[in-house]
Amino acid sequence: MKVPQCVLALLLVVLTACGGSSNLQSSPVKVSAYIQNKGSDTLVNLALAWAERYQAEVPAVSLSVTGGGSGTGIAALVNGTVDIANASRAMTDDEIKQAEANGITPVKFVVSRDAIAVVVNPENPVRKLTLQQISDIYSGRINNWSELGGEDRPIVRLSRETNSGTHVYFLQTVIRLGDSSNKTLFSTDTLLLPSSEGIINEVRQNPNAIGYDGLGYIPPDLMDSLIAVSRDAGGPYVIPSIATVNDNTYPVARDLYMYTAGQPAGAIKDYINWILSPEAQAIVADLGFVPIK
Repeated sequence: MKVPQCVLALLLVVLTACGGSSNLQSSPVKVSAYIQNKGSDTLVNLALAWAERYQAEVPAVSLSVTGGGSGTGIAALVNGTVDIANASRAMTDDEIKQAEANGITPVKFVVSRDAIAVVVNPENPVRKLTLQQISDIYSGRINNWSELGGEDRPIVRLSRETNSGTHVYFLQTVIRLGDSSNKTLFSTDTLLLPSSEGIINEVRQNPNAIGYDGLGYIPPDLMDSLIAVSRDAGGPYVIPSIATVNDNTYPVARDLYMYTAGQPAGAIKDYINWILSPEAQAIVADLGFVPIK
């Protein structure tokens, strides 16, 4: 069961206040470095878990972790107002140019991997789709589950908001099928939701819904409602998992990033190195994401 973000944030505050020590009689630890970390909502739970563990081990470093979407984190990096930007997509050429115009050279670190899981309500019998069929659903070419072997029900499309890196990745990789010349857009009746949890809640409640989310956000009660995805009608149809991401058989997988303003040094460099360590990568797997090799 995932810990709600508000609880993780509270734990982080408590750790900051107590200097990471369980000895209430000891003197407060003097903070020697403060790291601001902002961005991807896909990464925020993982980033909070990393920060909580690291601050317990290195109490002299204070970490602030907030979400808001990949675009928000990247904009903060471009403007020089954050130390580390979390992103579930790569920075665009325009974003890099904007950063460089501000005297900032973004440096990218792959910190974990993720599968974009497509999920339906448990009452929906449809369990296999090709990438083309998912593209046709979200672009509005397919509008009823009966067209896909399901019941005669209208399809309710769910998506993250446009500031989300997951939204951008899904548009480029699934709806446009990886074709940079393809200008297909989400159907105008797609419901844009502000969080991964919002998509999960709506899928759970609405028998007509289809949504997509990072694999780490799929709860146990919806794991049997995941769509097996195939690159084409000939198959194979593959369920997202750590194993199918690592062997490249699941077709909708991506890297997750942290960006720094230039090569990191001091406390930021130490923290990035720790995130890439086996200890931190074990947390990745615990939260349902895919550790980097």
